[in-house]
Amino acid sequence: MKILLHICCAVCATSCLEKLRQENHEVSGYFYNPNIQPSEEYLKRLGDTKEFARQENFPLIVGDYEVDQWLKQIKGLEIEPEGGRRCLRCFQLRLRKTAKLARQNSFDSFTTTLTVSPHKNAKMINEIGHDLGDNLFLERDFKKQDGFKKAQELAKRYNLYHQDYCGCTYGLNQKQKR
Repeated sequence: MKILLHICCAVCATSCLEKLRQENHEVSGYFYNPNIQPSEEYLKRLGDTKEFARQENFPLIVGDYEVDQWLKQIKGLEIEPEGGRRCLRCFQLRLRKTAKLARQNSFDSFTTTLTVSPHKNAKMINEIGHDLGDNLFLERDFKKQDGFKKAQELAKRYNLYHQDYCGCTYGLNQKQKR
């Protein structure tokens, strides 16, 4: 099956790509993350994702860095806690773009690396994917079967930059307050 994998970062992509390839899928990546701030952080994550795609020899599509679209999407939810309605809207924005790209380019399916994180609600993400993608969405909870642990191990092997917050400025602020 030809799959479009939404990639939030190279670290998360490692074990997801491995799992999908084990299932004999042909995987293309899509890096669309207008939530990542500041721009220096975005460029670090993008650079590592490009390098990982090169090393693992899979096509990578890079979406536009539309911070203004993201800010419009989450307006009024700036003080929401991590995992709340702000995250829901952020996931919707990124998966909506992924679903659209998958349809336009005749992919059989699409999914996302977002479910590999133990900090992300896979049930919520999968529901969004189904709502947006009809029968195109490939439901996964990549953190299962030690997926997150495997991602950490692979990230070390590939010498990938490991971020310590989700990417958005509000998540960074909450992390700094803890």
